[in-house]
Amino acid sequence: MAGHSKWHNIRHRKERMDKIRGKLFGKISREIMVAAREGGPDPQTNSKLRIAIKKAKSAGFPAENIEKLLLKAQGKLEGEELHEIIYEGYGPYGVAILLEIITDNRNRTASEIRRIFQKHNGNLAESGSVSWIFKRKGVFNFTDIEDPKQMENYLLENLIDYIEDLKVTDKDIELIVEPENFEEVKDKLDDLKLNPQSADISYVPENVVLIEDPDKAASILKLAEALEDHDDVQKVHMNLFIPQEILNKTLELIK
Repeated sequence: MAGHSKWHNIRHRKERMDKIRGKLFGKISREIMVAAREGGPDPQTNSKLRIAIKKAKSAGFPAENIEKLLLKAQGKLEGEELHEIIYEGYGPYGVAILLEIITDNRNRTASEIRRIFQKHNGNLAESGSVSWIFKRKGVFNFTDIEDPKQMENYLLENLIDYIEDLKVTDKDIELIVEPENFEEVKDKLDDLKLNPQSADISYVPENVVLIEDPDKAASILKLAEALEDHDDVQKVHMNLFIPQEILNKTLELIK
């Protein structure tokens, strides 16, 4: 599977953390609500909810807020009706974009997302247009590693039965596993005292678009940022690869 620079990895390096934290809590709230309504409020029997709650706790989400969300999901507290949707589109230079959406108003969200694409020289596409490029995988990201080679060998030694792909770029490592192994691998990383900067079940592209011009890369990342800033967008996935040297120049352009 080809290596790629995903937007949420790049975003992790940027500032504006207060704004990101506020939006993150809102997105996590919706994720917990949808998971609980679909599979029930017991995280022991609902793996999707279990993962969402772990993510919430890792982000510092208050425990009492989680309990309120579970009560809302059961109808014991008033809550909004939410819908989980996948949107597909293309950004500049043919980059495929897959959006995970949770909304209480499908028409409003579709209109707003379409306008964001158009403003940034992209277009919202029909269902199935780009989803075939992506596969559902468990993804763990480690950043700013002092000795990436040593870390790579350590992961291979301890997780060889689970690793589907392992990509090392500069001081970062991306570990990819099958979705059904995600929680077991997460527990094993905890046992090994390894704390990834992000861990989630995500959409990973099977082929990528290489962008080696900082100005072109900046235009794509500005679209990704605008999409992720939308309250209804849970996650942005792209089949974009930006070499590290170009990425450094690109981030200077979009500060």
